[in-house]
Amino acid sequence: MAYCRQEGKDRIIFVTKEDHETPSNAEMVADDPNDPYEEHGLILPNGDINWNCRCLGGMASGPCGEQFKSAFSCFHHSTEDVKGSDCVDQFLAMQECMQKYPDLYPQEDEDEKEEEEEEEEEEEEKPAECLEETAPTEATATKEEERSS
Repeated sequence: MAYCRQEGKDRIIFVTKEDHETPSNAEMVADDPNDPYEEHGLILPNGDINWNCRCLGGMASGPCGEQFKSAFSCFHHSTEDVKGSDCVDQFLAMQECMQKYPDLYPQEDEDEKEEEEEEEEEEEEKPAECLEETAPTEATATKEEERSS
């Protein structure tokens, strides 16, 4: 038996298997393109920043949310030749705030950064090394094929 009950601000609805077997008569409501709470991506149709966008990863609502909003807004609206160069103070404030919460905003150690950069450099060099190693072998194989023909 399906029923509904209210617990504080929440409304709990219990339904049966039979309730799910009947087709739904719910009507879809057309999305309002100007509704700031709908998913519109990062920039809303009116040009404002959609702070509810999942693409921000919750940065706008964390303990440094206000600093993030200030820095991001400044960057978004920046008209400088080097975009955001007029926002250094806001980004510094955001960085200082994030350093107070290392568990929420982990930072890479300089050693880790250097190790990653070295690994990336090694990976970039490998294709050239592989070509040097395989080129003589391929050339030798080609000469042997020419001799046997």
